[in-house]
Amino acid sequence: MDVLIPKDIVAATKMSPAELALEIAIMLYKQEKISSGRACQWLGMNLIEFRRELGKRGLTINYDVEDFESDLKTLRELGRL
Repeated sequence: MDVLIPKDIVAATKMSPAELALEIAIMLYKQEKISSGRACQWLGMNLIEFRRELGKRGLTINYDVEDFESDLKTLRELGRL
């Protein structure tokens, strides 16, 4: 489903459509509704750029103990640990 935002609403935000999309993507990411990868794909930016935008807003990445343990397991399987 695509959502159409009326031009007057976009104009009222004083943001470009790209800026508004970024704000929506960040909001959905912080609410854990979409992943950072999905946000990057939607916005057409790479992960470093997306994380830079999070940093500009004083936000952190969604990364918990389970993510850390999964990364450790992957590194062990790859022989990197």
